[in-house]
Amino acid sequence: MLKNKLTSLAKPLAVMMLGANLSLAATAPTQPPVTTAARLQTAPNLDGDVLGDSAWSGLTPATGFWQTKPDEGRPATQKTEVFIGFTDDTLYFGIVCHDDDPDAIIISDSRRDSSLRDTDSFQVVLDSFKDRQNGFVFGTNPAGIEYDGQIVAEGSGGRSTSGGGFNLNWDTTWTVRAQVSDFGWSAEMAIPFKSLRYGSESVQSWGINFQRNIRRNNEVAFWSPLPRQYSISRISQAGTIEGLATPSQRNLKLTPYALAQRTTGGPSDDNHTKEEVGFDIKYSITPGLTLDATYNTDFAQVEADELQVNLDRFSLFLREKRPFFLENAGQFTVGNPREIELFFSRRIGIGSGGEQTPIDGGLRLSGKLGDRTNVGLLQMRSEAIDGVAPRNDYTVARVNQELANRSSIGFLVVNRDGDGSHLVANDDDHNTTYAFDGRWGIGETGTISGFVAKTDTPNLSGDDHAFNLEGRYRSERWNNSLAYTEVAENFNPEVGFLSRQAYRKISARVFRRIRPDNLLGLHEIRPHISYTSHWRYDDGFHESMLVHVDSHWEWETGFEVHTGVNFTHEGITDPFEIAEGVTVQPGKYDHEELQLVARTDQSAPLSFELQTRIGGRFGGDRITLEPEVKYRIGEKFTSELTWSYNHFELPGGDFTVNVGKLRATYSFTPSISIQALVQYDDRSDVVATNLRFAWLQSASAGLYLVYNEIDDRDAIGKPQREFILKYSRIFDLL
Repeated sequence: MLKNKLTSLAKPLAVMMLGANLSLAATAPTQPPVTTAARLQTAPNLDGDVLGDSAWSGLTPATGFWQTKPDEGRPATQKTEVFIGFTDDTLYFGIVCHDDDPDAIIISDSRRDSSLRDTDSFQVVLDSFKDRQNGFVFGTNPAGIEYDGQIVAEGSGGRSTSGGGFNLNWDTTWTVRAQVSDFGWSAEMAIPFKSLRYGSESVQSWGINFQRNIRRNNEVAFWSPLPRQYSISRISQAGTIEGLATPSQRNLKLTPYALAQRTTGGPSDDNHTKEEVGFDIKYSITPGLTLDATYNTDFAQVEADELQVNLDRFSLFLREKRPFFLENAGQFTVGNPREIELFFSRRIGIGSGGEQTPIDGGLRLSGKLGDRTNVGLLQMRSEAIDGVAPRNDYTVARVNQELANRSSIGFLVVNRDGDGSHLVANDDDHNTTYAFDGRWGIGETGTISGFVAKTDTPNLSGDDHAFNLEGRYRSERWNNSLAYTEVAENFNPEVGFLSRQAYRKISARVFRRIRPDNLLGLHEIRPHISYTSHWRYDDGFHESMLVHVDSHWEWETGFEVHTGVNFTHEGITDPFEIAEGVTVQPGKYDHEELQLVARTDQSAPLSFELQTRIGGRFGGDRITLEPEVKYRIGEKFTSELTWSYNHFELPGGDFTVNVGKLRATYSFTPSISIQALVQYDDRSDVVATNLRFAWLQSASAGLYLVYNEIDDRDAIGKPQREFILKYSRIFDLL
């Protein structure tokens, strides 16, 4: 009997040891994997139960995921299966995320488009034109949230621009359901073909990749393996899905809205009510080309801008949040994010002081001609406001031709025509920007990119150009770059963004990634040094310099510390008021400062981050402390409290500036939520409150109830209050 028991125990142990040995011996494939989509006999019952749904029976799943983090190149610690099927009108994914400890699954949020980084999650990227540069991302977590976005040029513009690079604000119509079970968790996605763009062939092959996060392990794994320096945006190394029988595109969507708004208080104590109606139309002219039209466009449901305090002499950047401008925004993006953006959609309908200008309507044609030619045409009209802005017509034209190996070349034209009713003569109220840009891939690790631009402005001639040239080397261990930028004195992109005027700039960075085998639980060390200098365009005066020497220390637990020192130079030729009663005088100021960042595990229910800068500034001393506390209860309630404390002791006087922000959200379901955003700025003594209840029907359409209050304690009169009720609905007409 004892022998039999030992034999019965030895068998599973041998299997476990064999599996372990195979796992250790396994190596990632050298070629991107290929899978096949199957036509489904019946559509799945969309409830998240993949294993119990007969619609998936008989399909062979895509499996075999490989870690990028923490152990690059090793098999994922948990098995993932992805079933792929389609019907005449819908693409389906059945995802089974096996987990040997389901109780340890982390679900940190259930809001639409909330981050998938700090939760167990799954994402799929679809390169529907197989151009190896652009794609759509769909993701979810065990709570069944809808997460979608657009990738342009492999995300080369980052997430900080008006929609270029990775555009999380792109929303489309699709459905997902998920559930947690004793085997782990599973999800079912239904993506209508009409929500995608693709070629005209009846049977197609697309680029595809899957990403799974197992958050308690800080694990990131991909189906088509990726080196550590890349994310799911690395479409050129995605796998392939074959056998997709796609329908011809027939897509006509109408999204009407109705709005009622009541405004009270404010400096003029003006009480008024308005009612508005308008609509958006979306029509697919070809499978890859979409026409959008909007009439009496309103963005009342959009979250309020975050308060910022300018403690320098250059322009602040506020990102675009309005849905109409964000869809396909990457098609129109040329320039350097937050520094030079040749088309900046916030110039349409939003004044320099943040006041809104009514938008009569507009048209946008965007998408692909053929497989590799991207086009974008935009025409908008905004109404005049006496003493603030003229009526303006805006025209943007963009063509971008994709080439082999992540390369492309394109041009952009941006034009504003005003009616001459504000500040200028009738025949001189216009501005045009012209630009050519390109990106050249060198092997798998190198790129050279740049642009050259010129503006046409009445009464400004000569010295009206700008250009940028950057080389970048990005490998598993190194991320290095060298760039030169020049902005001439009369360069004036009125429908763009410039952080500063008339300069020449050199920037360089050397960045190293080190993953020690066994050193105090460290996952990665990232030492780096960067250099940036600006010289005035006309006379070469050295305006500013920053040398940043730093190292990021990231532990396997998710704890992270950045230890840096900055060497700065500021050249001031004209005095400027940095705070009320405190003026920075002309001079040359050279300083050093200590920069420290500490961050705990952001997936924990309670997490903390502190950023500090302590050192010299403008001939005196500065202390900046920016703590952030995040607290959540399950996936339903999330909150975030941030504070920015800035204390200056300068030759012209001492002052302190505080800016605080509290954001709290409760999600009843992934489509029903209430959010509060309260902000405080003690320099202007303003408290701004934004309360928003949202009940989404699909994408960003649904019912919104919004309350805004701005309490300017230095102003005479009552706080300004707005009550807004808005309802919109998407109708599929074809």
